[in-house]
Amino acid sequence: MSATLPTPPPLPKAELHLHIEGTLEPGLAFALARRNGIELPYADEAELRRAYDFEDLQSFLNLYYALMDVLRTEEDFADLAHAYLARAREQGVRHAEIFFDPQAHTSRGVPLATVIEGLGRALDEAPERYGITTGLILCFLRDESAESALATFEAARPHLHRLTAVGLDSAEVGHPPVKFTEVFALAREAGLRCVAHAGEEGPPAYVWEALDVLGVDRVDHGVRCMEDPALVDRLRTDRVPLTVCPLSNLRLRVVDDLADHPLPAMLDAGLLVTVNSDDPAYFGGYAEDNFTAVRDALHLGPATLRTLAENSFRAAFLDEAVRERYLAELAAAPDPVPAGA
Repeated sequence: MSATLPTPPPLPKAELHLHIEGTLEPGLAFALARRNGIELPYADEAELRRAYDFEDLQSFLNLYYALMDVLRTEEDFADLAHAYLARAREQGVRHAEIFFDPQAHTSRGVPLATVIEGLGRALDEAPERYGITTGLILCFLRDESAESALATFEAARPHLHRLTAVGLDSAEVGHPPVKFTEVFALAREAGLRCVAHAGEEGPPAYVWEALDVLGVDRVDHGVRCMEDPALVDRLRTDRVPLTVCPLSNLRLRVVDDLADHPLPAMLDAGLLVTVNSDDPAYFGGYAEDNFTAVRDALHLGPATLRTLAENSFRAAFLDEAVRERYLAELAAAPDPVPAGA
């Protein structure tokens, strides 16, 4: 009788495309609603979970922004971050660079300081409590005006010590990166790194703009770059990281079947691709869940999964000493379970 070998733990990894508002699980949403005296338009958690049936990015965003109304206080934002970090630890995440959408909160009357300090309180505890280092990325909503983005950045100036980077997210189509040229220039002048969602639903031209107009250090999503060979060459030559989110792409119908995802072609093209969870409460999986999903659907072997994990640390905004420490931890980790095992 043969002994069953223990399942190896998830590979150490960095998560670089994670919206903290998108980690709001139904259970926590109802708990925060009760705390804040808010009545949700759902009978229970199961009914809310059934509402997560999206036709496209916009239908997802409609629910996403409505549900975040339960986030009101520093304690709420701290609890949200703690809940994510606890799950991330179990998924092998050692470093997380976390997006937040200030305009979605200030437009509801929640002060920017409440959001940043609440999240920051949890992130300050993350290394000791969860073994995770973190960065915080302030995202501008691209379907809001350039003036609103500028006002948000100016309001954030007293909190720049809390921020690693600025980003650009929300509904992509019809809102090209060039719209936010001025605010990204201010962010770079302030010493912040820059990232932007581009090439998810929007065309490859948006990726070019993110690179050449906004000056981003990293492209979030970027899967449509494969439609433009010259863009692929540019991304490969400049080693621009792409933070790909497979389960998100499936749920939002960027791809109809995970087996058709361009991730293998992107890797074969020599692109610096990472795998992330995006809005895991809504899209059915956190970081390791995405690794497992692409392993199974795309038949990725242990060496490819290691490459994806290594890419995540190389693409992160980390001090070199910390990066090398994480890469050494990854090199010493046992191989993941192969597909079909």
